[in-house]
Amino acid sequence: MPLSTMRERYVIAGIGHTAFGKLPGRGTLSLNTEACRGALADAGIAKDAIDAVFVKVPTSAREFMYGQKLAEALGLRPRLGGAWDQGGAANVALIAHAIGAIETGQCEAALICYADTPRSGNRQIYARPRGDDAVYGWFSTAAGYAMILRRHMIEYGTRPEDLAAIAIASRRHGAANPNAQLRIPLSLDQYMASPQQLEPLRRDDCCLVSDGGAALVVMRADHARSLGVPHPVPILGIGQGQTSGELATRRTLTTTEAVAASSRAFAMAGLAPRDIDVVQIYDCFTIAALMTLEDYGFCPKGQFGAWAAGGRLEIDGDLPMNTSGGLLSETGMPGLQLIIEGVRQMRGSANLQVANARNCLISNQGGTMHTHGTLILGNMHG
Repeated sequence: MPLSTMRERYVIAGIGHTAFGKLPGRGTLSLNTEACRGALADAGIAKDAIDAVFVKVPTSAREFMYGQKLAEALGLRPRLGGAWDQGGAANVALIAHAIGAIETGQCEAALICYADTPRSGNRQIYARPRGDDAVYGWFSTAAGYAMILRRHMIEYGTRPEDLAAIAIASRRHGAANPNAQLRIPLSLDQYMASPQQLEPLRRDDCCLVSDGGAALVVMRADHARSLGVPHPVPILGIGQGQTSGELATRRTLTTTEAVAASSRAFAMAGLAPRDIDVVQIYDCFTIAALMTLEDYGFCPKGQFGAWAAGGRLEIDGDLPMNTSGGLLSETGMPGLQLIIEGVRQMRGSANLQVANARNCLISNQGGTMHTHGTLILGNMHG
């Protein structure tokens, strides 16, 4: 059945997460298990209602057959499951895989989860050399995004003040979140004084490095009703895009796979950017969030600074973004926390709740703008 006919047939039935920050002594199986238990409790279902377990592989400590190890740790023998690697876009991809598996009768309810420990464990994966270009200093994730930002500055005249609007909004919202790893608001003056991390990226342009785990449950809406799930949130649209090219081989550095992913999600949902009330945008670096909002059609290319002025992205603005703090303030975990906050907004239970929010758009992206996933959720009250 075409995905375009699946609007509101599937729901996120439960969400759960661990603490975020530095969690010494915890392993990824332990964190995943805790988050999954929380998601099951939130959905009000027993674990024997789950017959599929999909997990994003831990970035900093990959393991063979990790999905099967996690199922064993959960005490489950699912009909379907495994681990998936698509960087930070894997979370949205796994929701799509779960929907496809349920639609074809492979399972009825899926756990989707992720955990990692780069802060207390090994973060070398983020600083690894990037192929032959390492001899020119390309030794980190930040180096690729610094190159993208420099190109955006050249093509569109992007200023540090434009990026600051994203950092300030995320930090303001994170400061009000009792679960956030970094609860310190940021002013424009403080942002401008932030030291260069890797020119032209400032420290406050870069996400946190965090331990933690998060999980959610996906199932059909009618199945959720039959199980008495108390707070199911409908999935309205989903889309993906990816490129295999490294930066040096791409035709452009200033247009991303967000274009393809969002066009599919908007078409499935029957919505447009003007219909979105709140967004949770993948902000591993501020330039990633800026380009995503451009490519989603919220503002024209090169006009982000004027569009975002006046606090448009803050909780009392026209388009509140990353209302729990995003990767810049809540946790640097790649993406699942953004979906969880989107669920809260659609339930009306967020810490910083957007009044009368009907539709929430969420972005996930992986690698150095290699992969992208877009998810649109609807208000559970219709």
